[in-house]
Amino acid sequence: MPRLPTPTSIEEAPPAAQPLLEAVKKQFGVVPNLFRLVSISPAALEGFLGLSGALAKGRLDATTRGRIALTVAEINGCDYCLSAHTYLGKNLVKLSDAEMAANRDGGSTDPKAAAAVRFAAEIVKTRGHVADADLRAVKDAGYTDAQIIEIVLHVALNTLTNYANVVAKTEIDFPVVAARAA
Repeated sequence: MPRLPTPTSIEEAPPAAQPLLEAVKKQFGVVPNLFRLVSISPAALEGFLGLSGALAKGRLDATTRGRIALTVAEINGCDYCLSAHTYLGKNLVKLSDAEMAANRDGGSTDPKAAAAVRFAAEIVKTRGHVADADLRAVKDAGYTDAQIIEIVLHVALNTLTNYANVVAKTEIDFPVVAARAA
């Protein structure tokens, strides 16, 4: 049962959040529970959407972003985000089941992507205190400094949503996928 109130509709959200939720609906066709949860603070919703939108224009492709999201959700034990990103990975980004399983394990079936996913996993596990060897490995795999910063920010963005959903116990509105262990 959710521990924080989630508006059941756009109209039930705070007035300042309603145009932002309308934009989400226009983009996705629906407003997932995560967005409605965050809308209880219009400032938080604006910040979340702003960072998410900016990073979508970055140097990491959607496939890499999806892989990172699965890795972070698994490590943080967020069933909501793991369910959402599994659904999006399969239906939007077109990740295979084998790839998503590898992502959940902190790796990838693609050698270059594996370096980004491992680096993202290390950021989460060490709370940013990665070893020099971890940074060198992601650079050696061909990631630029700009892409490395974007990996860090994608970890932060996904951790933000993981924590919001875990704290709130957001009702999962995707086919449910459970994290193996938090």
